[in-house]
Amino acid sequence: MAYTVTPTPVGPVGSQYCVCKVELSVCGQNLLDRDVTSKSDPFCVLFMEVNGKWMEAGPRSSPSRGGSSSGPPEAVCVVLLDRTETAVNNLNPAFAKKFIVDYHFEEVQKLKFALFDQDKSSMQLYEHDFLGEFSCTLGMIVSSKKITRTLLLGNGKPAGKGMITIAAQELSDNRVITLSMAGRKLDKKDLFGKSDPFLEFYKPGDDGKWMLVHRTEVIKYTLDPVWKPFTVPLVSLCDGDVEKLIKVMCYDYDSDGGHDFIGEFQTSVARMCEAQDAFPLELECINPKKQKKKKNYKNSGIIIVKSCKVTRDFSFLDYILGGCQLMFTVGIDFTASNGNPRDPSSLHYINPMGTNEYLSAIWAVGQIIQDYDSDKMFPALGFGAQLPPDWKVSHEFAINFNPTNPFCSGVEGIVQAYSACLPHIRFYGPTNFSPIVNHVARFAAQATQEEAASQYFILLIITDGVISDMDETRHAVVQASKLPMSIIIVGVGNADFAAMEFLDGDSRVLRSYTGEEAVRDIVQFVPFRDFRNAPKETLAKAVLAELPQQVVQYFKHQNLPPINSEPA
Repeated sequence: MAYTVTPTPVGPVGSQYCVCKVELSVCGQNLLDRDVTSKSDPFCVLFMEVNGKWMEAGPRSSPSRGGSSSGPPEAVCVVLLDRTETAVNNLNPAFAKKFIVDYHFEEVQKLKFALFDQDKSSMQLYEHDFLGEFSCTLGMIVSSKKITRTLLLGNGKPAGKGMITIAAQELSDNRVITLSMAGRKLDKKDLFGKSDPFLEFYKPGDDGKWMLVHRTEVIKYTLDPVWKPFTVPLVSLCDGDVEKLIKVMCYDYDSDGGHDFIGEFQTSVARMCEAQDAFPLELECINPKKQKKKKNYKNSGIIIVKSCKVTRDFSFLDYILGGCQLMFTVGIDFTASNGNPRDPSSLHYINPMGTNEYLSAIWAVGQIIQDYDSDKMFPALGFGAQLPPDWKVSHEFAINFNPTNPFCSGVEGIVQAYSACLPHIRFYGPTNFSPIVNHVARFAAQATQEEAASQYFILLIITDGVISDMDETRHAVVQASKLPMSIIIVGVGNADFAAMEFLDGDSRVLRSYTGEEAVRDIVQFVPFRDFRNAPKETLAKAVLAELPQQVVQYFKHQNLPPINSEPA
């Protein structure tokens, strides 16, 4: 096997873009039997491609070098870091050891699962017989949640009847707790007035000491405070253990920082969850010093849990693992300002390398999104061109010239349709965005009728210049902000893109010409020129950085949990 090994890189690659961690479980079925007197003893190794090189993903082990004729033919770069345990005499192993991988939505994370029959105790892979491998992207796994595929040998042929099953699960406790608290007849601590009470919540730390988790606001001049409801992660409050004791301390606020202790109590989330709107939970607030000194001491007041609710704060990956599909559409600017596509100075000129800025943008975004659409059939639309046979200008046409079926098969299909249509259209104008925005919005509106987090629409518009129908486009974007839809605009060439930045509501709320405000920011604009000399992956990261947040924001606003989500 021609695996080459490199030293472990310092720090996780692309960690600033990490969304969360994913646990991958691996099973094998009908593996090749490489042992003469017994069955194979398989183990699985996970490789991740980084900067075009394969690295073994995980937390440990040392570099080595070697090769074997039974493995894949290509020489790829490997860091020996992690692998599953060995399943002795087992052709259908279910490995207990899990692979933990950082999930980056904005990246194409290529994975390779290779299985070997352990023959020796050596960490060198070439010392073991190769049983087959499977390559895919992490996006492909999480969008399906569980996949089963054929194992292949180095020559690309099936490894007998060998199969591999990979299941993904997000590694996070996404539960949050929302508490509504009040007090009654708290001790009076101020000489010339009532107390100014606030609460502090503590959990036991690893060192045995109480650790502050949350502090409420101060309620001035009252012995019967009602604090605002607050929400904290369940992990923060009790490490996710609803039976774990937590301590609540009540103080009277002093501006000099010398807050007066009123009292305390211990409870648990499970106990507080007994509180309901009609039946609040009352807990005595005790001052231990007063309790020791006074025989008739009862309490220093009552703390009331008015309501306690544990819910799930769903993440982008929760929605993807729940089956949400990302529906991708491309809109391409064919206005005359792009230049004659046969002229090397044109933005639509396809260079000898077979690319241009339009194609680069399509590839950068499409290769990420396509993993999250099961049928990988994408509508590709054009605007600003005259079409045969009557040469009327169109601002919403299928670039495959099939208006009833504008779908292209995968990103490759979009690229092929784009290249094929260039000689058959006349570049014209003006640059109108609203027809294509409204086109996708119609489908997004239909998806809302399902009342489920099943589809989210992404429109990629690639353009070279100033928008001609700005009022109509602003209105279309404001209306689309109410729908499961996001718009990515990539500006190619060197034009003034101030209008595009206006649509991107990062610094201000976008308003329609009617004065109506967008309910959320759904537009992300980037000028391609900022990425001409950067690695191709950086464009995808820039244009897709806000998308996970936009998806979650929409479904939360609609109170739609992921499909098949578990109750908190």
